[in-house]
Amino acid sequence: MSAAVADAAKERPRLSALVVARNEEARLAGCLATLRFADEIVVVLDRTTDASARIAAEAGARVIEGAWPVEGDRRNAGLAACTGDWILEVDADERVPEALAAEIRSVIATSRFAWHEIPIENYIGDHLVRHGWGGSFGTSAVPRLSRRGAKRWGRERVHPSLAWTGEKGPRLANALLHHVDRDISDMIRRLDRYSSARAADLIARGEIGTLAGNLRRFVSRFWKCFVARRGYREGAWGFLIALCAGLYPLLAHLKARLEPERHRRGGEAQ
Repeated sequence: MSAAVADAAKERPRLSALVVARNEEARLAGCLATLRFADEIVVVLDRTTDASARIAAEAGARVIEGAWPVEGDRRNAGLAACTGDWILEVDADERVPEALAAEIRSVIATSRFAWHEIPIENYIGDHLVRHGWGGSFGTSAVPRLSRRGAKRWGRERVHPSLAWTGEKGPRLANALLHHVDRDISDMIRRLDRYSSARAADLIARGEIGTLAGNLRRFVSRFWKCFVARRGYREGAWGFLIALCAGLYPLLAHLKARLEPERHRRGGEAQ
């Protein structure tokens, strides 16, 4: 290797790909196969009992196992384990297409910013649903590419907050593929998990809200997803997403209000 090539390799920013998962043996291998462009792959496994550890090790990933009941804590553990200059966070049900991988490499080589959002294309089964995501039940972009040390997750059980150090850069052009739900039944099960985890957060804060307030949120979130975010363009799929987005805070309130002892023990989104 010439000195010039060696210097160029030394100056090239290192990229860590981070996957945080729990019992995802059915989807983990497919995810990791799309992350081979990264300089290292770190897989954090939370209370995992299936073959995920073996699958991750066979893919060349560094595996960290432990128990983190709070989502923000396990994601922060993953960030701390990464050694790259930049970190790309990917979930087991997501895939990085080649065009996005190339763009990420290009961005981190020249970016002066601390973090970037990545567009996301959401699939329910094999059906691509482009419009209507929102209301904490889905999103059209995710802040997943950041410099090491620029990002910290909050301690919520579901949809943890984010604290940033540094300036946000332009959104990337290519999308991350997200197989968010296998089918409608899977979507309903996710709504149940999310609302239980949210109920636990509400109880822990001592702020469960009111029925009237959450009924208003149901209407506003449904409107936001189905009308403002053009969920109507997806037909019945858009209606279903808007319905779940509206029900999410309402169900969380009702669980915290009517079953406090059950949910005080702590629900989980995964």
